[in-house]
Amino acid sequence: MKIGIVIAIARELKSFLESDFEIETLNLYNREIYKTKVNNNEVYAVKSGYGLIDAAAATQLLISTFGCEVILNFGVTGALDRTLKVDDLFVVTKTINHDYDVSPIDPVKLHQYEEFPDEYIPLDKGLIDFAKSLYPQLKDAVDASGDRFIVETQDKINLYNLGCNICDMEIAAIARICFISNVKCLSIKCISDTFDGDGGDFNTNVTNSANKAFKLMEDILYKL
Repeated sequence: MKIGIVIAIARELKSFLESDFEIETLNLYNREIYKTKVNNNEVYAVKSGYGLIDAAAATQLLISTFGCEVILNFGVTGALDRTLKVDDLFVVTKTINHDYDVSPIDPVKLHQYEEFPDEYIPLDKGLIDFAKSLYPQLKDAVDASGDRFIVETQDKINLYNLGCNICDMEIAAIARICFISNVKCLSIKCISDTFDGDGGDFNTNVTNSANKAFKLMEDILYKL
């Protein structure tokens, strides 16, 4: 099987690059692709960069160029729920693009893409169940994705009121490209910034939180 991993930023990618995997670096379309083998699976990892556009492009590259049948994502996330703590681990069950709205002109809800029955983009249930079988303490997350780093309290409240408990800047794009391409998708997230936090606690916690998310993703890779 061919597995792709989309990693947003260098501080998250560091966890993968410093692992025990034997990694070969490929250069393609102005990106570095990191190739390794885990059991009998070929694994291709790419740093997408922040945001939905870069995440979608990186995901499509892994699917179209390398034939990846599964796309994994790991990284850090912000809390929209006041009770969540730094280093809490989550598996994303569904996600929403909170910047997207064509409801004024199409018969859809706010934030809804027409191919889905509601505003949520689902991730693969089989992979979610598999991850939870390996780590029963893993919590479910509904993610709000968009092209802004969410800092303001009112923005967090608004996203929480949509039914989301975490936020990031990539997974809605990754999940939608996978859905369109009939590719399975799994995302493991670890809290780096709490509800009361800001960019400061993100910068403080990003490395350790990314390492924690990667360790779980590494276990999943060895068992797929």
